[in-house]
Formats: sequence, structure tokens, C-alpha cells
Amino acid sequence: MKKLLALLLAATMVIGLTACGGGSTPTTTAKQEQPATTQAPAPAATTTALPAAKDVEITLWTYPIGKWGDDASVKALIDSFQKANPNIKVAVEYLDYTNGDDQVNTAIEGKKAPDLIMEGPERLVANWGAKGYMVDLASLWTDADKAEINKAVQSACFNDKGASYEFPVCMTAHCMAINMDRFKEVGADKFVNVDTHTWTTADFFSAVALLAESNESVGALYCSGQGGDQGTRALVNNLYGGTFTDEAHTKYTADSPENIKALEELSKTKGIKFDAAINGGEEINLFRQGVLDMAFCWNIAQQLNDTNAPAGQTNDGKEIVFMSFPSEKGESKLQGGIWGFGIFDNGDADRIEAAKTFIKYFAAGDGVKDAVKTSTYFAVRDKVNGADIAGIWADNAVMNEYTKLMPFLGDYYQVTKGWAEARTAWWNMLQRIGSGGDVATEVAQFVKEANEAASK
Repeated sequence: MKKLLALLLAATMVIGLTACGGGSTPTTTAKQEQPATTQAPAPAATTTALPAAKDVEITLWTYPIGKWGDDASVKALIDSFQKANPNIKVAVEYLDYTNGDDQVNTAIEGKKAPDLIMEGPERLVANWGAKGYMVDLASLWTDADKAEINKAVQSACFNDKGASYEFPVCMTAHCMAINMDRFKEVGADKFVNVDTHTWTTADFFSAVALLAESNESVGALYCSGQGGDQGTRALVNNLYGGTFTDEAHTKYTADSPENIKALEELSKTKGIKFDAAINGGEEINLFRQGVLDMAFCWNIAQQLNDTNAPAGQTNDGKEIVFMSFPSEKGESKLQGGIWGFGIFDNGDADRIEAAKTFIKYFAAGDGVKDAVKTSTYFAVRDKVNGADIAGIWADNAVMNEYTKLMPFLGDYYQVTKGWAEARTAWWNMLQRIGSGGDVATEVAQFVKEANEAASK
């Protein structure tokens, strides 16, 4: 299965792209998305980091990537690492997608950045790496790593000068979800194909119309901040075939007629609300509580989440079906997610070497399977030093079903320059539209702001 995923991802993600959201916490947090231009990885290295020679203490800050935000799960991982490397002590701090970026930026400014951080290329490569805060990990990539890790994923972890600021662990495709019991209740289930998990734009609006007869809150274009913004972008881009950036990731193109039409249709659709009071994680909570009939911020980690109810069910036991975003022909382009580790350059050689040892253990050594399982996503590699791990989820029917979405993986444009500013401009634009702003005018303002940031 993993070999299939790797081939599909490589075929659908643009080589030379510059992260992955969401990942999100299992219950409340949504993955935010992310910049960088990339090229082929640096020349192959044949050496790996050696364990630190003396006792060292390092810190790991991790965003809630699957259960990497769960203290008990992470503690078990750290314990296994420290048994293999007793001279390295690891302290962990958990970030969320609401305030995590601010915490990291404040730490950087105060010269107190963590040694290790777990997230995606949009932050590690295109943001903090591009600003010179990260350690170049190109020397960690052995010939075996380059042969075993998905090529498109590799490309996202390197910048255009051959420096690598992320060593990847896992990946997925982001999607949306529906409350199938509610769909059946109003007869809207005829508009979805549960076998392929696809539907058309016309089907989507027809389903919303039926659901809105008994629920004024069918779906929400959440925009209190950037949390989970990959969902709102994917919905808008897919409805009529719009794009967010050009293929070379040099400029933002969200002002296309297709995107303007999508936003105009959404803004006048009964049951769809532009909600400036919530972000993606809060949208997920409302969906699980049965307030919303659909969620635009979803992925396999959410589908597997069993914190408040059995996996695949809302809090009150209604069936959750994951769906591709609607498009005119039912063939959407989904946002991809990539997650791994990076190292902040704090000027301490011993801590840097210890952090590299940690990375090799969980991204290219004995800890890979456990790291991937904890993420609840898919591995970025089929093998680890020649040992096959393609069957890591062979016993999980939900994971196998989710592979049906992998052929829809689209361009990984989150590495476009000015990404951080573009994300802020995006949710501000949605707020203005929700307050009655003219769609074409507000989209033009968004593109102006985003491209000004990209040109700096």
C-alpha cells in the first residue's frame, strides 16, 4: 500500500515545491499550512550522526500531529529513544495551531528556541529555515534515505540552494467530512458517492440546500485565524477549478474568475456561513457535536480519533464519512501534508548532534514505525535501511479505505514565498466577505497583499 501511496504522491505533487496540517489535534486543533522554493536534494551523504559523547539535554517542541500532541503517547516514544541513547535527555513542550507560531517566534527572538521542532516544510523550510534560524540537515540524508523516501517529499524538505531544514517522517491528504446520518435523514445521501468518497459541485450545493431546510449551520467557512486554512482554500479552489498560486510557486493567483465565482456562490448559499468566531479546530468540535453537518477541516487523524466517541462517529454516535472536496467533475485536488523534524541553530554543537541522533532514530532508524503510528498518518518511505515497512497499516481498514483519496493529491504550493503573510491575508479576506464585502474587490486585495509579500 505504501508503495502505491508514494507513487501517487510523487505523481501529483510538484517536484520543486517548497508542508503538510494539520495535522491537527485529534479533538480541537487544525493543521495550518505553510513557504519555500526547492530543488533536487544536495549531493548524497554517506555518514549519519553519531550519538553524543557526553550527557546532553535537549528540548523538543511539537505541533499536535496526530498523537504527537498527546503526552502519554509522546512519553512512550521518548522513553524508547532514551533507552537506546541514555546520555540524551529530552524535554517536550506541546504547541497548538492557534498560538504555536507566536510561541516559536517569541522564543527565537528571545534566543530560547527549542533544539528540535516537529512540523511541516511550510514552517521549517520556507519560514524559519529561509530566515536562517535552522540547521542544515543535508548531511543527514544518506544514499539509503534518498532511495527510500518519496521523491516529492524529499524535494519539499530542501530549499533552492540544496539546504535541508526538515527530515520527514509522515504524510497525508487533507479532506472534508459529512454527518452521514443527517444526509440520510433529509435525503441528501443521494448526492454523495460513498464508495469513491467523491461528489460534484452541483451535488454539493444540492445537498446543502436540503440540509439547510432544517439546519441553518450546515457548514462554516471559519476565519478567526489561520488554523485549518487548508480546508477553506481547498473548498474554494476545487468548486470551479481555481488555483491558489502559479505552478512555479512565484505568485498568488487566487483572483481567478473560478475562485471569485466559488466565493460568490458560497457567500449567498443558505446554510453556509463565513464565521469569524471560529478556526478549523473549533469547526471540528462543532461538527463532532452535531452543530454543523459537514467539516472542511479533516484528515485521517480526525477520522481515526476516538477521544470522545468511537472512531468515525460524532459525539452522539452519528456516522462520519470522509469526503473529497466537491469539484465540477468530481475529481478534486487535495492539499497534502508532510511532517518531520528540524533543528534550531542555538550554537551548541553537542545539542545539535544530540538532536540529529534523535532525528535519525525516529525518521530513519528503529523508531520510525512507532513515530508514524503515533502520527496516525502514512509513512514517507516504504523501507528503513532496507527493511520493508510498507505494511505498517495493513491491519487497519480505515487507513486502507483512506488511500482512495491519495490519487487526488494536488500541488504542494505552501512553499510559495510570502506564505505566512498570504495566510493572514486569506482569513482577513474571508472575514471581509462575510461582513458583506464585494467578493471581487476583496479577492483582489488579498492577491495584492500576498504578492507584495512574495516579491520581498
